Amino acid sequence: MADHHGARVAQAVAARLQAAVDEKGWSVAHLSRVSGVARYTIAKALAGEAWPDLLTIANLEKALERDLWPGRDV
Repeated sequence: MADHHGARVAQAVAARLQAAVDEKGWSVAHLSRVSGVARYTIAKALAGEAWPDLLTIANLEKALERDLWPGRDV
């Protein structure tokens, strides 16, 4: 599955999300509060166990002030 484009995109989003959270020094709970996204959803996305929908990604991007969607090079 790792060779599947969708899997690579999901992994890239999770890595960008983790990097953004680390850069901000935020906890999952804090990101949940400022983004309106459930902690469970964020934790599952970070663990690569769930693929967040576009609205969720948009809310996380807005809260983090950072793009999470990877470019076409993934």
